[in-house]
Amino acid sequence: MKVLLLKDVYKLGHAGDVKKVADGYGRNYLIPRGLAALATKSVLAQSEAVRTAADKQRTTLNAEMSGLAEKINGLTLRFPAKAGDTGKLYGSITTQHLAEAIERAIGEKIDRRNIGHQPLRELGTFKVQVRLTADLLPQVNVLVYREGQAIEAAAPAPAPAAEAVEAVEAEATAAEATVAEAAAAEVTASE
Repeated sequence: MKVLLLKDVYKLGHAGDVKKVADGYGRNYLIPRGLAALATKSVLAQSEAVRTAADKQRTTLNAEMSGLAEKINGLTLRFPAKAGDTGKLYGSITTQHLAEAIERAIGEKIDRRNIGHQPLRELGTFKVQVRLTADLLPQVNVLVYREGQAIEAAAPAPAPAAEAVEAVEAEATAAEATVAEAAAAEVTASE
Protein backbone atom coordinates (compact mmCIF):
# COMPACT_ATOMS: atom_id res chain seq x y z
CA MET A 1 0.00 0.00 0.00
CA LYS A 2 1.15 3.55 -0.68
CA VAL A 3 1.00 6.09 2.13
CA LEU A 4 1.82 9.76 2.55
CA LEU A 5 3.94 10.30 5.64
CA LEU A 6 2.48 13.05 7.83
CA LYS A 7 5.40 12.97 10.30
CA ASP A 8 9.03 11.86 10.13
CA VAL A 9 9.25 8.11 10.70
CA TYR A 10 12.64 6.73 11.72
CA LYS A 11 14.16 4.46 9.05
CA LEU A 12 11.22 5.07 6.70
CA GLY A 13 11.23 8.70 5.56
CA HIS A 14 10.41 12.34 6.18
CA ALA A 15 7.00 13.98 6.34
CA GLY A 16 5.58 14.59 2.87
CA ASP A 17 7.23 11.52 1.33
CA VAL A 18 5.08 8.95 -0.45
CA LYS A 19 6.26 5.46 0.51
CA LYS A 20 5.18 1.94 -0.31
CA VAL A 21 4.79 -0.09 2.90
CA ALA A 22 3.39 -3.47 3.88
CA ASP A 23 -0.39 -3.44 4.28
CA GLY A 24 -0.29 -4.46 7.95
CA TYR A 25 2.39 -1.88 8.82
CA GLY A 26 0.37 0.89 7.21
CA ARG A 27 -3.06 -0.20 8.45
CA ASN A 28 -2.11 -1.24 11.98
CA TYR A 29 0.72 1.12 12.89
CA LEU A 30 1.24 4.18 10.67
CA ILE A 31 -2.35 5.26 9.99
CA PRO A 32 -3.82 4.74 13.51
CA ARG A 33 -0.94 6.69 15.11
CA GLY A 34 -1.35 9.61 12.70
CA LEU A 35 2.07 9.06 11.16
CA ALA A 36 0.71 8.51 7.64
CA ALA A 37 -2.42 8.70 5.50
CA LEU A 38 -3.51 6.40 2.68
CA ALA A 39 -2.18 7.89 -0.58
CA THR A 40 -5.33 8.96 -2.44
CA LYS A 41 -5.51 11.75 -5.04
CA SER A 42 -6.85 14.28 -2.54
CA VAL A 43 -4.19 13.39 0.04
CA LEU A 44 -1.40 13.49 -2.56
CA ALA A 45 -2.48 17.04 -3.46
CA GLN A 46 -1.62 18.04 0.12
CA SER A 47 1.82 16.39 0.07
CA GLU A 48 3.74 19.57 -0.79
CA ALA A 49 2.05 21.52 2.02
CA VAL A 50 2.84 18.71 4.47
CA ARG A 51 6.46 18.61 3.29
CA THR A 52 6.89 22.39 3.61
CA ALA A 53 5.41 22.48 7.12
CA ALA A 54 7.53 19.52 8.20
CA ASP A 55 10.72 21.06 6.79
CA LYS A 56 10.03 24.25 8.71
CA GLN A 57 9.38 22.29 11.92
CA ARG A 58 12.48 20.12 11.36
CA THR A 59 14.65 23.23 10.89
CA THR A 60 13.47 24.82 14.15
CA LEU A 61 13.87 21.54 16.04
CA ASN A 62 17.41 21.10 14.69
CA ALA A 63 18.26 24.65 15.75
CA GLU A 64 16.94 23.98 19.27
CA MET A 65 18.77 20.66 19.60
CA SER A 66 22.11 21.77 18.11
CA GLY A 67 23.32 23.07 21.50
CA LEU A 68 22.50 19.74 23.11
CA ALA A 69 24.24 17.90 20.26
CA GLU A 70 27.41 19.93 20.88
CA LYS A 71 27.34 18.98 24.58
CA ILE A 72 26.88 15.29 23.79
CA ASN A 73 29.25 14.95 20.83
CA GLY A 74 32.62 13.56 21.94
CA LEU A 75 31.49 12.98 25.53
CA THR A 76 33.35 10.08 27.17
CA LEU A 77 31.43 7.78 29.50
CA ARG A 78 33.30 5.34 31.74
CA PHE A 79 31.76 2.16 33.11
CA PRO A 80 33.52 -0.19 35.53
CA ALA A 81 32.25 -3.75 35.11
CA LYS A 82 32.98 -7.27 36.27
CA ALA A 83 34.36 -9.39 33.46
CA GLY A 84 35.84 -12.80 32.82
CA ASP A 85 39.36 -13.56 31.62
CA THR A 86 38.29 -13.28 27.97
CA GLY A 87 36.88 -9.77 28.45
CA LYS A 88 33.21 -10.78 28.37
CA LEU A 89 31.11 -8.90 30.92
CA TYR A 90 29.08 -10.57 33.64
CA GLY A 91 25.94 -8.74 32.55
CA SER A 92 25.83 -5.84 30.10
CA ILE A 93 25.80 -2.06 29.74
CA THR A 94 22.34 -1.29 28.32
CA THR A 95 20.94 1.78 26.59
CA GLN A 96 19.25 2.65 29.89
CA HIS A 97 22.67 2.79 31.61
CA LEU A 98 24.01 4.95 28.78
CA ALA A 99 21.01 7.33 28.92
CA GLU A 100 21.39 7.75 32.70
CA ALA A 101 25.13 8.42 32.37
CA ILE A 102 24.55 11.04 29.66
CA GLU A 103 21.87 12.67 31.83
CA ARG A 104 24.29 12.85 34.78
CA ALA A 105 27.04 14.28 32.57
CA ILE A 106 25.09 17.03 30.79
CA GLY A 107 22.00 17.53 32.95
CA GLU A 108 19.53 16.86 30.11
CA LYS A 109 17.21 13.87 29.86
CA ILE A 110 17.83 11.55 26.90
CA ASP A 111 15.37 8.80 26.00
CA ARG A 112 17.03 5.38 25.96
CA ARG A 113 15.24 4.55 22.70
CA ASN A 114 17.25 7.30 20.99
CA ILE A 115 20.53 5.55 21.71
CA GLY A 116 21.38 3.44 18.71
CA HIS A 117 23.40 0.56 20.05
CA GLN A 118 22.96 -2.97 21.27
CA PRO A 119 23.90 -3.66 24.91
CA LEU A 120 27.66 -3.68 25.44
CA ARG A 121 28.84 -7.10 26.60
CA GLU A 122 32.63 -6.86 26.54
CA LEU A 123 35.49 -4.68 27.72
CA GLY A 124 36.76 -1.99 25.39
CA THR A 125 36.07 1.39 23.86
CA PHE A 126 32.94 1.91 21.76
CA LYS A 127 31.39 4.77 19.75
CA VAL A 128 27.64 5.07 20.31
CA GLN A 129 25.24 7.31 18.35
CA VAL A 130 22.54 9.32 20.08
CA ARG A 131 19.63 10.22 17.77
CA LEU A 132 18.34 13.65 18.80
CA THR A 133 16.55 14.31 15.50
CA ALA A 134 16.68 12.65 12.10
CA ASP A 135 19.57 14.96 11.15
CA LEU A 136 21.42 15.34 14.48
CA LEU A 137 23.35 12.21 15.44
CA PRO A 138 26.11 13.08 17.93
CA GLN A 139 28.48 10.31 19.04
CA VAL A 140 29.49 9.36 22.57
CA ASN A 141 32.67 7.45 23.45
CA VAL A 142 32.03 4.64 25.94
CA LEU A 143 34.89 3.04 27.87
CA VAL A 144 34.04 -0.24 29.60
CA TYR A 145 36.88 -1.32 31.89
CA ARG A 146 37.45 -4.07 34.43
CA GLU A 147 36.31 -3.21 37.97
CA GLY A 148 39.30 -2.41 40.19
CA GLN A 149 41.58 -1.76 37.22
CA ALA A 150 43.01 1.71 36.57
CA ILE A 151 41.26 3.48 33.72
CA GLU A 152 44.59 4.27 32.03
CA ALA A 153 45.45 0.55 31.96
CA ALA A 154 42.03 -0.29 30.51
CA ALA A 155 42.26 2.15 27.62
CA PRO A 156 45.04 1.35 25.20
CA ALA A 157 47.14 4.50 24.82
CA PRO A 158 47.24 5.31 21.13
CA ALA A 159 50.74 6.24 20.00
CA PRO A 160 50.74 9.52 18.09
CA ALA A 161 51.47 9.01 14.41
CA ALA A 162 54.53 11.29 14.44
CA GLU A 163 56.16 9.30 17.27
CA ALA A 164 55.41 6.02 15.51
CA VAL A 165 56.99 7.30 12.28
CA GLU A 166 60.06 8.53 14.20
CA ALA A 167 60.41 5.14 15.92
CA VAL A 168 60.25 3.29 12.59
CA GLU A 169 62.77 5.70 11.04
CA ALA A 170 65.12 5.25 14.01
CA GLU A 171 64.91 1.46 13.67
CA ALA A 172 65.59 1.70 9.92
CA THR A 173 68.59 3.99 10.51
CA ALA A 174 69.97 1.62 13.15
CA ALA A 175 69.52 -1.35 10.80
CA GLU A 176 71.27 0.52 7.97
CA ALA A 177 74.15 1.42 10.30
CA THR A 178 74.50 -2.23 11.35
CA VAL A 179 74.56 -3.35 7.70
CA ALA A 180 77.14 -0.67 6.83
CA GLU A 181 79.36 -1.70 9.78
CA ALA A 182 79.14 -5.36 8.74
CA ALA A 183 80.05 -4.48 5.15
CA ALA A 184 83.01 -2.38 6.33
CA ALA A 185 84.17 -5.23 8.56
CA GLU A 186 84.03 -7.65 5.59
CA VAL A 187 86.01 -5.26 3.40
CA THR A 188 88.64 -4.84 6.15
CA ALA A 189 88.82 -8.60 6.74
CA SER A 190 89.27 -9.40 3.05
CA GLU A 191 92.20 -6.98 2.65
